[in-house]
Amino acid sequence: MAVVEMKVPSPGESITEVQIARWLKKDGDYVEKDEEISEIDSDKATLTLNAEASGQIRILVAEGETVPVGKVVCSIDSSVAAPAAKPKAEPKAAQAVAAVPATTPAAKPAKAAAAGIPSPAADKILREKGVQAAQVNGSGPGGRITKADALAATPAPSRKPGSREERREKMSMLRKRVAERLVAVKQETAMLTTFNEVDMSAIMAIRKQYKDTFKETHGVNLGFMSFFTKAVCEALAAFPAVNARIDGSELVYNDYCDIGIAVSAPKGLMVPVIRNAESLSLAEIESTILELAGRAREGKLSLEEMTGGTFTITNGGVFGSMLSTPIINPPQSAILGMHNIVERPVAVQGKVEIRPVMYVALSYDHRIIDGRESVGFLVKVKQQLEDPIRMLFGGGDPMRSLLGL
Repeated sequence: MAVVEMKVPSPGESITEVQIARWLKKDGDYVEKDEEISEIDSDKATLTLNAEASGQIRILVAEGETVPVGKVVCSIDSSVAAPAAKPKAEPKAAQAVAAVPATTPAAKPAKAAAAGIPSPAADKILREKGVQAAQVNGSGPGGRITKADALAATPAPSRKPGSREERREKMSMLRKRVAERLVAVKQETAMLTTFNEVDMSAIMAIRKQYKDTFKETHGVNLGFMSFFTKAVCEALAAFPAVNARIDGSELVYNDYCDIGIAVSAPKGLMVPVIRNAESLSLAEIESTILELAGRAREGKLSLEEMTGGTFTITNGGVFGSMLSTPIINPPQSAILGMHNIVERPVAVQGKVEIRPVMYVALSYDHRIIDGRESVGFLVKVKQQLEDPIRMLFGGGDPMRSLLGL
């Protein structure tokens, strides 16, 4: 009997233990080689464990248990053959169909076999939300529940009037790690926050005029995040300290912009990184964000995709936040917070006009970034967003560039 022992692989150099989040197969099931059999939570990401051989699986560690890297969590008996496929039922004789009287009304089509069945990605999202598949109407082929259906689904209220029940859930390693890091930031940095407001009229006009052409040309929507990312890159070039970090007794300045985009995933906050964002076009930024955010929500981001960022952007506006003080993502020194866009009265050349306004916040580590630099950085971002043409001239004044000044 050939038995293959499956050990927990090392997710990274600094990770010594993981948590078995969920088994995708039952004890005694037959698995194919390279098939996903388990989801593993580390303090940085959710990973999958793939079968190293085909055979019958024997689970040795229960869901929710924390185990050290390298521990055997299951075994696969490769001597067990695959179960025989069930024979298909023979089709009914054609004459039986012909025997139906012509006057008989047409029978209603049978419900599609896929109706109410979630796709693998949708099934995972529904499990994490605690929503039953029967509560979701599928919009896919044959009534299949798609990922979009799962994301839009909301759990039915289970609280009874007057109920005083409570329930306990074990924190995932990712959630515990995020909590530890957030507390450490407050204790180990001199974090301050400065605010400003941005008139979004120019960007909204560009999006209104070009969004359809942009989508047809590049295959992605023209969102606000790409404009903010480009504006941040220009501002980081003008204020290098905001793009730096403290390493012991030294300051490390980065000549590149690896921008982290905070994404709210079912298992916690994740920050995938856009590498060398300063060299990307708006379309390339939007495509990268779309891919990374999707992978984050599905829990399929690798460690490399979430480490090494030099600056982070978070958008609480998608949840309706008007103003907040975002927390720095260490070892970075600053983070920009976006918020919702609200029409407000604004004084323009002595007249009151209604403009779409967004409040923006910059939280920064005062140990490395002075007040002048933090305020100047945020003003630079504001200037880029209110006059997007500046981005074409390296963040400078277009007229001065034209005149060679």
